Amino acid sequence: MKKLLITLIAIALTGYLLFSVSYFRHRSRNRVCDRFSVVIADSARLRIISSREITQLIRRHKLDPVGKTFGEINTLAIRDTILTSKLVASAEVYTTPDGSVIATVSQRKPILRVISSTRGHFYVDSLGDIMPVSGRYAVYVPVATGYIDEEFARTRLCDFVRFLNAQPRWDVWVEQIVVQRNREVILIPRAGDFRILLGPLDDYRSKLSKFTRFVDEGLSVVGWNRYSTINLKYENQVVCTKR
Repeated sequence: MKKLLITLIAIALTGYLLFSVSYFRHRSRNRVCDRFSVVIADSARLRIISSREITQLIRRHKLDPVGKTFGEINTLAIRDTILTSKLVASAEVYTTPDGSVIATVSQRKPILRVISSTRGHFYVDSLGDIMPVSGRYAVYVPVATGYIDEEFARTRLCDFVRFLNAQPRWDVWVEQIVVQRNREVILIPRAGDFRILLGPLDDYRSKLSKFTRFVDEGLSVVGWNRYSTINLKYENQVVCTKR
């Protein structure tokens, strides 16, 4: 008798739970969305796209959820539309019990601006992907100029800039990267009126290490403006040209 009673109680609880889930799901699907909010997750550090621009993008594709029932709203379609923006890295779209739809958006992070003699202006992001340049935003990153195609920017240059960013000393040192037609690189520093001839980007770590030793042991003693060029292209030596 006791086992039968326990079984009946278990069946009743299961039935109640199934009914509750079905009831609240139906009620939720019929609830009308009264607010669409966009949260730019990393806007405190970077601002290349705004909540307003995301909202306008959604409206252009006729996906604005406000005034629709939750059953009519396709959050996956809203997310996929947001991801069509070349300024967006990731997005999540979800509903809330208070009748809102919220989109949380992460921006792509530019690490290099390219002013190419052949391909025009563009940014390269932290993943090595190309980003468009817009008058709506400006990002303070190193600038690369000269004979640069997108493949070279996405691979060799991007790896080089990642290395600079990881080294606090070099991150503040380099203002401009000039790429010549033969792919040799010249660095223009923020301090000092001289040029650093790096040569090809092969073995740039040892070349920069050699320059750091030269600064610590020589340049800081003789003065920053003694030379017009500092050539790091040759193995185990630094060749300087006096003014």
